[in-house]
Amino acid sequence: MNVIYLHQYFCTPSMSSGTRSYEMARRLVKRGHKVYMISSKHSHSGFKEKNFSFEEGISVWWLPVKYSNNMSFFQRIYSFIVYCIFAYRIGRKLNYELVFASSTPLTVAIPGIFLSKIKKVPFVLEVRDLWPAIPIELKIIRNTLLIKLSQYLERISYHLSDKIIALSNGMREGIVDTGIKESKITVIPNGSDIELFNINSKLDNGLIAQNDWIDTDKDIIIYSGAIGRVNGLSYMAFMAEEMIKLNPSVLFCIIGDGIEKDKVNLLAKKLGILNNNFYMVPKMSKKKLPQILSISTVLTSFVINEKILWNNSANKFFDGLASGKPIMINYEGWQADILYQYSAGIVVPPDDPIAGAKKLYNLLEDKKRLQSFGQAGLELAKTVFNRNELYKSFENVLLEVSD
Repeated sequence: MNVIYLHQYFCTPSMSSGTRSYEMARRLVKRGHKVYMISSKHSHSGFKEKNFSFEEGISVWWLPVKYSNNMSFFQRIYSFIVYCIFAYRIGRKLNYELVFASSTPLTVAIPGIFLSKIKKVPFVLEVRDLWPAIPIELKIIRNTLLIKLSQYLERISYHLSDKIIALSNGMREGIVDTGIKESKITVIPNGSDIELFNINSKLDNGLIAQNDWIDTDKDIIIYSGAIGRVNGLSYMAFMAEEMIKLNPSVLFCIIGDGIEKDKVNLLAKKLGILNNNFYMVPKMSKKKLPQILSISTVLTSFVINEKILWNNSANKFFDGLASGKPIMINYEGWQADILYQYSAGIVVPPDDPIAGAKKLYNLLEDKKRLQSFGQAGLELAKTVFNRNELYKSFENVLLEVSD
């Protein structure tokens, strides 16, 4: 089967963002399918110099469309539109039997729909976030016309797809609320890459030299990912400030980049914690990340206190499970339910970082509980969220629509 795979932010392990599309696409290739990945020169790609490359057998087009988390809303919209035009131009020249589009942005469905229609082949849409529901709810989109247009795009994208893959049950419910039958939707969450993340914690000298804040004799709390508005990482800074009173040897580290990086950095300076017990480290490739995570005590995922964000399927959550580390999050929803059910971590209050710091302190004081949480998380990674097993469900969806 020849598949056009549309993902504007496609990343390989040498880049610094989620690799779900890479992991699924390379497995498709290994199973004998041909994959044409159409991506862009986004910031995580390092704004690649080449326009085309082979990645583990995947044919990848890096379209000359720039994108980064630091762009304004309208710069992002422009990037989305230009990507749609270029992706369609490339795609129509290819020999394909199925079109797969992974959002966000949901605009990726536009070339997907057109490419599926011109050759009368199936179209599968993957929904990674409920868009435009999230930006509307958070008042990122305020213009009435834009709201109506984006909601129309959402409905038409869902209706014109042959199958939809959602990354959580909450996303599935959001899609059903638009009038789509539940039978059309398959939930395939993000996966854990155990072979990549479950490694020995011995650091190489180069990594230590680049990160002089590392002290493996201390407890290290790490957040790795986007530093955006929805992540609300001021929470982590306030936690670090409170933790100095409870246990000044606990270190907090944010690894990543995003539009709120300077804001969090300035807050940490104001609180007197920057480079004291709170560190901000540039984003790093997924190849390097496992070593840093391996020396952590607790791994984290944060969002601002908005219920619509509880449906997320954050890569960092599953990377943490694969690393065999306890997870700490500050939101409810399905990931919180997993931590409660399997005793794999803690959920701290969303708007109370002081209470969160105290709850974290209690966990850090209980070494047996820390170890038990980590072991439970690793077992979840090996069973429920094993990438190899989730891929089978993914391929089955594609094969089902192509029959």
